[in-house]
Amino acid sequence: MLKLNSEFQRVYKRGKSAHSTSIALFYLPLAGEKKVGYTASKKVGNAVVRNHCKRRLRALMCMYSALLGDGWYVWVAKEPLDSNGFEDVQRDFRYVLKRVSPLLTSNE
Repeated sequence: MLKLNSEFQRVYKRGKSAHSTSIALFYLPLAGEKKVGYTASKKVGNAVVRNHCKRRLRALMCMYSALLGDGWYVWVAKEPLDSNGFEDVQRDFRYVLKRVSPLLTSNE
């Protein structure tokens, strides 16, 4: 799991990015390791809402982690993530993954 600010900054500066209406993904391909970080700014809402958004992203990451390649992933929750249904969030999740193309199998 990505925890240090320097790790997040490295992914932001050197990685690829893709954005949807409710999610942004920053991806830095690194061989041999898979690390994930989650973030939500105060624009998303109070602490309860931000944590709910990050839990949704963690749940989706668990569902798709077997399909993903090695690298560092930073998931950023945007404002409408909390108000969208899970199916809409899942659609956005797959969309940003396909944009940065770390999916090993794209049969979905």
